[in-house]
Amino acid sequence: MRHLFMAGNDTGVGKTHTTKILLDSLRADGIDAVGYKPIVCGDRDDAHILAAASGGLALEKVNPLWLKTPVAPWIAAQLENVAIDVQPLIDGFHALAAEHELVIVEGCGGWEVPIRLDYSMADFAQALGLPVVLVVANKLGAINHTVLSCQAIRTRKMDLLGLIMNHLVDEFDTATISNKHSIPQLAQLPILAEVIHQQDWIETDWLTEA
Repeated sequence: MRHLFMAGNDTGVGKTHTTKILLDSLRADGIDAVGYKPIVCGDRDDAHILAAASGGLALEKVNPLWLKTPVAPWIAAQLENVAIDVQPLIDGFHALAAEHELVIVEGCGGWEVPIRLDYSMADFAQALGLPVVLVVANKLGAINHTVLSCQAIRTRKMDLLGLIMNHLVDEFDTATISNKHSIPQLAQLPILAEVIHQQDWIETDWLTEA
């Protein structure tokens, strides 16, 4: 079993919900899995959700950097006069990895969101060297966002395991139905799991057998 980086094909695609139910499912199977969201911008709800799903892990361990402005970290840091040092964020992951069986790292925003002018979330993911799962919001526009994200991840020679298709609403339309068939072909990746709107569990075989 390997630690994991949970990326998104955009912001607001359901990375936190997907990570939360994955942690719930793994821990129900007796696996000591915890979440790590190194950077939060805006309210800290996502970090609280992951801390609770990690067996009540201390919030500061789950989320070492909290910026109050709901924009990209680079912009939020400028507005709040904060100099972001990524090394403590990398160290925070390794500290959790030394204490727990499985750490799921959740990115902030999309794949290339800037942490600093010279350093992106993609750079951070590459520094950790973890296999990547891409969470896709199943809606109109997902094809373009997903294919571009996959191309960017592959350019960095990273291990891209597959996709998790997340349904943001109950209704299915032509785009959401066709995405399930077209995106795996265009992205040349399997769908590892599908999350129906408000679903509170997720398949884990793809991870525990990896």
